[in-house]
Amino acid sequence: MTTLPPRHVDLGTFPTPVEPLPRLAAALGLQPNDLWVKRDDLTGLGGGGNKIRKLEWTVGAALAEGATTLVTTGAPQSNHARLTAAAAARLGMNAVLVFPGSPGASHSGNLVLDGLLDARIVWAGDADADRLAQEATAVTERLRRQGERPALIPFGGSSPLAARGYLRCAEELMAQVADLRHAVVALGSGGTMAGLVAGLGAERVLGVDTGARAEIAAAVCEFAAPISVTAPTTEDLRIRHDQVGKGYGVFTDQVAAALLLAGRTEGLILDPVYTGRAMAGLISAVQDGDIKPGEKTVFIHTGGLPGLFGHRDAVAFAEQRVRHGWDS
Repeated sequence: MTTLPPRHVDLGTFPTPVEPLPRLAAALGLQPNDLWVKRDDLTGLGGGGNKIRKLEWTVGAALAEGATTLVTTGAPQSNHARLTAAAAARLGMNAVLVFPGSPGASHSGNLVLDGLLDARIVWAGDADADRLAQEATAVTERLRRQGERPALIPFGGSSPLAARGYLRCAEELMAQVADLRHAVVALGSGGTMAGLVAGLGAERVLGVDTGARAEIAAAVCEFAAPISVTAPTTEDLRIRHDQVGKGYGVFTDQVAAALLLAGRTEGLILDPVYTGRAMAGLISAVQDGDIKPGEKTVFIHTGGLPGLFGHRDAVAFAEQRVRHGWDS
């Protein structure tokens, strides 16, 4: 029996550009040509971000199976959920987003865009990750009984299939950046880092844990193994856990400093949950010598800007800077 290759659907604008960050490099004690940013916040659809690369594969598989509705889970400010809704809209499909909590807690950030993209929201109440997954499965089955053809997209859009999107990103990076030594990326559900590891090798990829998923190293290896020439082990991976703080989504002083430094040196806007933590991890890696002057380093900007406007503590921090003016 012949196995058909995975189906891919075009959703984004690629390759995304790579831009120099000489002022930020100087602020960190690196050489001007050491530090670059891969602008995966500019992938296009639905406000952009890294999830588009993954959805090109997972939604492609759903279409191949005849799906008419995409179902997925995440936090209420999920970038993945927002872009799943955008992909559904682009392709004439329906989107159902299953979130923990209840309506009314927040009306800003990604939730605004979910509404404009006409996604249906199912609130699961006080649900942990396992309960949320169970609720998403139940919603999928209910839609099927109602005559729809739903496809369940995994948490964060991450799976071995989805990781192919960042295998493609790795290929872009190798063509764009000579002598690449470090690719620094936020580590959430694991698929983005997995694809980069498969394409660049574990030794060149530094993942900064955001606290989004337990046993994250094992997840990265699981997603990377099917698309790697040599399957990585958890011992092979370079992962920093020093930016998790009090937990996923909790604003920290290190993240606040990283947001401010990137903004004032390069006009680069980061979000408080993913890219802010990744930048804080990059700063720490330079400080402790894991990244050294003379080593070509690329920061993978995975997007997430809408989520900033739904993060109360990050907004309060930024508003305080404006309110206090030059004295702050």
